[in-house]
Amino acid sequence: MITRESVFKIGTIGRIHGVKGEVAIHITDDVFDRVDAEYLLVEVEGLLVPFFMEEYRFKSDTTVLMKFCDIDDADRASSLTGCDVYFPRNLVEESSDELTWNEMVGFTLIDSNTHQVVGEIAHVDLTTINTLFEVNTTDGNPILIPAADELVDDVDRKNRTITMRVPEGLIED
Repeated sequence: MITRESVFKIGTIGRIHGVKGEVAIHITDDVFDRVDAEYLLVEVEGLLVPFFMEEYRFKSDTTVLMKFCDIDDADRASSLTGCDVYFPRNLVEESSDELTWNEMVGFTLIDSNTHQVVGEIAHVDLTTINTLFEVNTTDGNPILIPAADELVDDVDRKNRTITMRVPEGLIED
């Protein structure tokens, strides 16, 4: 069975495109185009289901028109509208040393100043000038922490941890 920890979200299926089963996927990561992959995982009724890619083309930087194998008409394609799309972590790990922002969601953040777990990265906000980690702290409160390269001491992909110097005053004692 495919677990949530073994994948990361890369987008959401929008509307159907045409009558032959093609869908528009609003992506936040084009990892499937950079890594040799045959399938994507689509969340259907709470389950992660592999869908093999027949072909795709970029409509813009954030939209891909995708044709999945065995989805050959608008009715079948429309059943996927609104479903989230995920990518397997192991395929990225095998082919790249570089970690994408989306892959970091779910990682545990550790403060290298105190060696304490701050919490889990719930979201990476790329909408501001400075990239921010939205972290659900161990006491249940969400906080924003700058995701600056100069603050990061270590990224452990295998153990899914990021150790960084959290700026003073961001974490309540």
